[in-house]
Amino acid sequence: MYLVTGATGNVGAEVVAALAEAGRPVRALVRRPDAALPEGAEAAVGDLNDPAGLGDALKGVEGVFLLSGYNDMPGMLARAREAGVQRIVLLSGGSAALENLDNAVSRYMTLAERAVRESGLDWTFLRPRAFMSNALRWLPQLREGDTVRVQFAGVPVACVDPADIAAVAVHALGGGHEGRVHDLTGPVALRPAEQVAVLARVLGRDLRCVELTNEETRAELEASMPREYVEAFWDFYVGGTLDEATVYPTVAEVTGRPARTFAEWAAAHADAFR
Repeated sequence: MYLVTGATGNVGAEVVAALAEAGRPVRALVRRPDAALPEGAEAAVGDLNDPAGLGDALKGVEGVFLLSGYNDMPGMLARAREAGVQRIVLLSGGSAALENLDNAVSRYMTLAERAVRESGLDWTFLRPRAFMSNALRWLPQLREGDTVRVQFAGVPVACVDPADIAAVAVHALGGGHEGRVHDLTGPVALRPAEQVAVLARVLGRDLRCVELTNEETRAELEASMPREYVEAFWDFYVGGTLDEATVYPTVAEVTGRPARTFAEWAAAHADAFR
């Protein structure tokens, strides 16, 4: 049995679906018992912020797909070890390698990896770069018209399809990847304007990309998230501390097939944009 946390999120939902499709026993940790899950997936109601309540969810579990950033990560890992869990596949990120505890994003990923390393359980870390699904943040603009305002316009990112992250996670959950750190990217780095151009072709729309200045970008960020996260992203993309442009072959090496392109992801999700 495999337990998937964040089971209705971008990556977790893909992990649940991939395990179910492969006929693997999968239990999805959800907050509501009526959460929509694929056929064959079992629901377990619980909260990673309350490890004491995860006893039933962890029963008979061999491997856990685990998210970073929860308050009592050591407590959750102790519960998992006591329940007989053998391995943890942690969804982390590229900024964990920076080990910058002064950066809010790097900090929570770094501390999560440290807790897993110290847990006594076998582990695999997945460090994806930005998700292709982040393009869905442009949906409100696309509903209003054909103009897309983009932040950090000069930063190329080798964004990765969450389904590819899930495919690697399924391999790691089955064993054989213990003690490994998998950097995960798509096959090419694209700037925001290049992503918008791909969407225009896929959707058959004449989209116009407007590149925001740093000042405009900061104003938008400060209106939408806490200041510590604004500073974290500023450090990454303006300060240049995080490399998301380097392409890694990991998806192909682990799964035996090429990583999906942004055009393939956009075509698969075109209905969401329409």
